[in-house]
Amino acid sequence: MDYSYLSNIGKKRTMNQDYVKVFKNLQNVLLFLLADGMGGHQAGDVASKLTVETLGERWQATNFETGEAIAEWLDAEIKQLNSLVFEEGQKDAFRGMGTTIEALCIFGCELILAHVGDSRSYLLRSDTLIQITEDHSLVNELRLLGEITAEEASHHPRKNIITRSVGMPNDLNVDIIQRTVQSNDLFLICSDGLSNMLSDEEILKLLVSSETLEEKAEHLINQANENGGLDNITVLLIKVPEVNYD
Repeated sequence: MDYSYLSNIGKKRTMNQDYVKVFKNLQNVLLFLLADGMGGHQAGDVASKLTVETLGERWQATNFETGEAIAEWLDAEIKQLNSLVFEEGQKDAFRGMGTTIEALCIFGCELILAHVGDSRSYLLRSDTLIQITEDHSLVNELRLLGEITAEEASHHPRKNIITRSVGMPNDLNVDIIQRTVQSNDLFLICSDGLSNMLSDEEILKLLVSSETLEEKAEHLINQANENGGLDNITVLLIKVPEVNYD
Protein backbone atom coordinates (compact mmCIF):
# COMPACT_ATOMS: atom_id res chain seq x y z
CA MET A 1 0.00 0.00 0.00
CA ASP A 2 1.51 3.30 -1.12
CA TYR A 3 0.74 6.27 1.10
CA SER A 4 1.99 9.70 2.06
CA TYR A 5 0.99 12.29 4.64
CA LEU A 6 1.92 15.88 5.38
CA SER A 7 0.78 18.49 7.88
CA ASN A 8 1.29 22.25 7.86
CA ILE A 9 0.48 24.97 10.38
CA GLY A 10 -1.03 27.23 7.69
CA LYS A 11 -0.64 31.00 7.53
CA LYS A 12 -2.83 32.23 10.39
CA ARG A 13 -2.46 29.78 13.29
CA THR A 14 0.23 29.90 15.96
CA MET A 15 0.25 26.13 16.51
CA ASN A 16 -0.76 22.97 14.66
CA GLN A 17 -3.63 21.10 16.33
CA ASP A 18 -3.91 18.47 13.57
CA TYR A 19 -2.38 15.05 14.14
CA VAL A 20 -1.83 12.29 11.59
CA LYS A 21 -0.19 8.87 11.88
CA VAL A 22 -0.26 5.33 10.48
CA PHE A 23 -0.25 2.16 12.59
CA LYS A 24 0.17 -1.55 11.79
CA ASN A 25 -1.52 -4.44 13.61
CA LEU A 26 -0.41 -8.04 14.16
CA GLN A 27 -1.50 -8.96 10.61
CA ASN A 28 0.44 -6.01 9.15
CA VAL A 29 -2.87 -4.32 8.29
CA LEU A 30 -2.51 -0.53 8.28
CA LEU A 31 -4.80 1.90 10.09
CA PHE A 32 -4.63 5.47 8.79
CA LEU A 33 -5.60 8.12 11.35
CA LEU A 34 -6.16 11.87 11.06
CA ALA A 35 -7.54 14.15 13.78
CA ASP A 36 -8.21 17.89 13.88
CA GLY A 37 -8.30 19.14 17.47
CA MET A 38 -10.24 22.04 18.87
CA GLY A 39 -9.93 24.02 22.09
CA GLY A 40 -7.81 26.89 23.30
CA HIS A 41 -4.22 26.93 24.60
CA GLN A 42 -3.01 23.55 23.39
CA ALA A 43 -6.22 21.70 24.34
CA GLY A 44 -6.98 20.82 20.72
CA ASP A 45 -3.42 19.62 20.26
CA VAL A 46 -3.81 17.32 23.27
CA ALA A 47 -7.18 15.98 22.10
CA SER A 48 -6.03 15.10 18.58
CA LYS A 49 -2.77 13.47 19.70
CA LEU A 50 -4.45 11.55 22.55
CA THR A 51 -7.11 10.20 20.20
CA VAL A 52 -4.73 9.12 17.43
CA GLU A 53 -2.03 7.67 19.69
CA THR A 54 -4.47 5.77 21.93
CA LEU A 55 -6.46 4.33 19.03
CA GLY A 56 -3.27 3.48 17.15
CA GLU A 57 -1.64 1.74 20.12
CA ARG A 58 -4.75 -0.37 20.66
CA TRP A 59 -4.82 -1.25 16.96
CA GLN A 60 -1.28 -2.64 17.13
CA ALA A 61 -2.46 -5.48 19.38
CA THR A 62 -5.38 -6.56 17.15
CA ASN A 63 -5.95 -9.45 14.77
CA PHE A 64 -9.13 -9.61 12.68
CA GLU A 65 -10.81 -12.18 10.46
CA THR A 66 -13.40 -9.93 8.77
CA GLY A 67 -13.98 -6.34 7.79
CA GLU A 68 -17.16 -6.36 9.85
CA ALA A 69 -15.11 -7.16 12.95
CA ILE A 70 -12.89 -4.14 12.21
CA ALA A 71 -15.93 -1.92 11.79
CA GLU A 72 -17.34 -3.04 15.14
CA TRP A 73 -13.96 -2.55 16.81
CA LEU A 74 -13.53 0.99 15.46
CA ASP A 75 -17.04 1.96 16.53
CA ALA A 76 -16.53 0.66 20.08
CA GLU A 77 -13.02 2.06 20.49
CA ILE A 78 -13.91 5.56 19.30
CA LYS A 79 -16.89 5.64 21.64
CA GLN A 80 -14.56 4.73 24.51
CA LEU A 81 -12.15 7.44 23.39
CA ASN A 82 -15.00 9.94 23.45
CA SER A 83 -15.41 9.31 27.17
CA LEU A 84 -11.64 9.50 27.76
CA VAL A 85 -11.24 12.82 25.92
CA PHE A 86 -14.30 14.24 27.67
CA GLU A 87 -12.89 13.31 31.09
CA GLU A 88 -9.52 14.87 30.25
CA GLY A 89 -11.40 17.93 29.03
CA GLN A 90 -12.74 18.55 32.52
CA LYS A 91 -9.26 19.60 33.64
CA ASP A 92 -8.75 23.36 33.66
CA ALA A 93 -5.82 23.21 31.23
CA PHE A 94 -7.84 21.25 28.66
CA ARG A 95 -11.30 22.66 29.28
CA GLY A 96 -13.78 21.83 26.51
CA MET A 97 -11.28 20.15 24.21
CA GLY A 98 -12.38 17.84 21.40
CA THR A 99 -11.30 16.49 18.05
CA THR A 100 -12.47 15.09 14.75
CA ILE A 101 -11.30 11.63 13.74
CA GLU A 102 -10.90 9.83 10.42
CA ALA A 103 -9.86 6.18 10.79
CA LEU A 104 -9.41 4.30 7.52
CA CYS A 105 -8.45 0.69 6.97
CA ILE A 106 -8.27 -1.41 3.81
CA PHE A 107 -8.77 -5.09 4.62
CA GLY A 108 -8.51 -7.29 1.56
CA CYS A 109 -10.91 -5.78 -0.96
CA GLU A 110 -12.87 -3.80 1.63
CA LEU A 111 -12.64 -0.24 2.88
CA ILE A 112 -13.65 0.35 6.49
CA LEU A 113 -13.84 3.99 7.53
CA ALA A 114 -14.86 5.54 10.86
CA HIS A 115 -15.74 9.24 10.73
CA VAL A 116 -16.58 11.90 13.32
CA GLY A 117 -16.54 15.66 12.73
CA ASP A 118 -15.80 17.81 9.69
CA SER A 119 -12.52 16.34 8.52
CA ARG A 120 -13.17 14.58 5.22
CA SER A 121 -12.40 11.44 3.25
CA TYR A 122 -12.54 11.43 -0.54
CA LEU A 123 -12.21 8.72 -3.16
CA LEU A 124 -10.65 9.35 -6.56
CA ARG A 125 -11.73 6.62 -8.98
CA SER A 126 -11.51 6.82 -12.78
CA ASP A 127 -10.78 10.56 -12.60
CA THR A 128 -13.96 11.18 -10.58
CA LEU A 129 -13.72 12.67 -7.08
CA ILE A 130 -16.29 11.47 -4.55
CA GLN A 131 -16.65 12.80 -1.01
CA ILE A 132 -17.45 9.67 1.00
CA THR A 133 -18.07 11.37 4.36
CA GLU A 134 -20.69 13.90 5.44
CA ASP A 135 -19.50 16.84 7.54
CA HIS A 136 -20.89 16.78 11.06
CA SER A 137 -21.42 20.52 11.07
CA LEU A 138 -24.24 22.98 11.59
CA VAL A 139 -23.90 24.33 8.07
CA ASN A 140 -24.01 20.89 6.46
CA GLU A 141 -27.13 20.03 8.45
CA LEU A 142 -28.76 23.19 7.11
CA ARG A 143 -27.73 22.16 3.58
CA LEU A 144 -29.13 18.66 4.00
CA LEU A 145 -32.42 20.15 5.22
CA GLY A 146 -32.55 22.33 2.11
CA GLU A 147 -32.40 25.57 4.09
CA ILE A 148 -29.21 26.73 2.35
CA THR A 149 -27.54 25.79 -0.92
CA ALA A 150 -24.15 24.12 -1.30
CA GLU A 151 -22.76 27.45 -2.53
CA GLU A 152 -24.14 29.28 0.52
CA ALA A 153 -22.72 26.56 2.77
CA SER A 154 -19.21 27.06 1.38
CA HIS A 155 -19.21 30.72 2.49
CA HIS A 156 -21.42 30.54 5.58
CA PRO A 157 -20.09 32.53 8.58
CA ARG A 158 -20.86 29.65 10.98
CA LYS A 159 -19.27 26.87 8.95
CA ASN A 160 -16.72 26.16 11.71
CA ILE A 161 -19.39 24.96 14.17
CA ILE A 162 -19.30 21.17 14.32
CA THR A 163 -22.14 19.07 15.73
CA ARG A 164 -20.22 15.89 16.51
CA SER A 165 -16.71 15.39 17.89
CA VAL A 166 -14.64 13.06 20.05
CA GLY A 167 -14.89 14.57 23.55
CA MET A 168 -18.62 15.27 23.68
CA PRO A 169 -20.42 14.82 27.03
CA ASN A 170 -23.09 12.54 25.58
CA ASP A 171 -22.97 9.22 23.74
CA LEU A 172 -21.18 9.56 20.40
CA ASN A 173 -22.60 8.35 17.11
CA VAL A 174 -19.76 7.23 14.84
CA ASP A 175 -20.30 7.05 11.08
CA ILE A 176 -19.02 3.68 9.84
CA ILE A 177 -18.60 3.43 6.06
CA GLN A 178 -17.84 0.14 4.31
CA ARG A 179 -17.37 -0.30 0.58
CA THR A 180 -15.46 -2.38 -1.94
CA VAL A 181 -12.17 -1.00 -3.21
CA GLN A 182 -10.81 -1.29 -6.72
CA SER A 183 -7.29 -1.33 -8.13
CA ASN A 184 -5.74 2.15 -8.32
CA ASP A 185 -8.34 3.78 -6.07
CA LEU A 186 -6.83 6.86 -4.42
CA PHE A 187 -8.12 7.98 -1.03
CA LEU A 188 -7.62 11.48 0.33
CA ILE A 189 -8.15 12.16 4.02
CA CYS A 190 -7.84 15.80 5.06
CA SER A 191 -8.60 18.32 7.76
CA ASP A 192 -10.94 21.21 6.97
CA GLY A 193 -7.88 23.42 6.57
CA LEU A 194 -7.64 21.85 3.13
CA SER A 195 -11.30 21.37 2.21
CA ASN A 196 -12.23 24.93 3.24
CA MET A 197 -9.45 26.40 1.12
CA LEU A 198 -9.76 24.30 -2.06
CA SER A 199 -12.77 23.54 -4.22
CA ASP A 200 -13.43 19.97 -5.32
CA GLU A 201 -12.30 21.01 -8.78
CA GLU A 202 -8.95 22.22 -7.46
CA ILE A 203 -8.47 19.03 -5.44
CA LEU A 204 -9.33 16.87 -8.45
CA LYS A 205 -6.89 18.71 -10.70
CA LEU A 206 -4.03 18.08 -8.29
CA LEU A 207 -4.92 14.45 -7.62
CA VAL A 208 -5.17 13.33 -11.26
CA SER A 209 -1.66 14.51 -12.06
CA SER A 210 1.11 12.00 -12.78
CA GLU A 211 3.10 13.14 -9.74
CA THR A 212 4.08 10.95 -6.79
CA LEU A 213 1.86 10.86 -3.71
CA GLU A 214 4.46 12.93 -1.85
CA GLU A 215 4.38 15.60 -4.55
CA LYS A 216 0.59 15.63 -4.63
CA ALA A 217 0.38 16.06 -0.86
CA GLU A 218 2.87 18.93 -0.98
CA HIS A 219 1.04 20.68 -3.81
CA LEU A 220 -2.34 20.32 -2.08
CA ILE A 221 -0.94 22.02 1.01
CA ASN A 222 0.83 24.71 -1.01
CA GLN A 223 -2.39 25.51 -2.86
CA ALA A 224 -4.36 25.73 0.41
CA ASN A 225 -1.79 28.21 1.71
CA GLU A 226 -1.89 30.18 -1.52
CA ASN A 227 -5.67 30.38 -1.16
CA GLY A 228 -5.37 31.86 2.33
CA GLY A 229 -4.09 29.14 4.67
CA LEU A 230 -6.61 30.12 7.35
CA ASP A 231 -6.22 26.93 9.37
CA ASN A 232 -3.88 23.99 9.93
CA ILE A 233 -3.71 21.83 6.80
CA THR A 234 -3.24 18.08 6.89
CA VAL A 235 -3.34 15.65 3.97
CA LEU A 236 -3.12 11.85 3.90
CA LEU A 237 -3.09 10.04 0.54
CA ILE A 238 -3.52 6.27 0.16
CA LYS A 239 -3.16 4.44 -3.17
CA VAL A 240 -4.67 0.97 -3.62
CA PRO A 241 -2.28 -1.26 -5.57
CA GLU A 242 -3.18 -2.80 -8.90
CA VAL A 243 -4.49 -6.16 -7.75
CA ASN A 244 -7.25 -8.46 -8.94
CA TYR A 245 -9.97 -8.06 -6.29
CA ASP A 246 -12.51 -10.35 -8.01
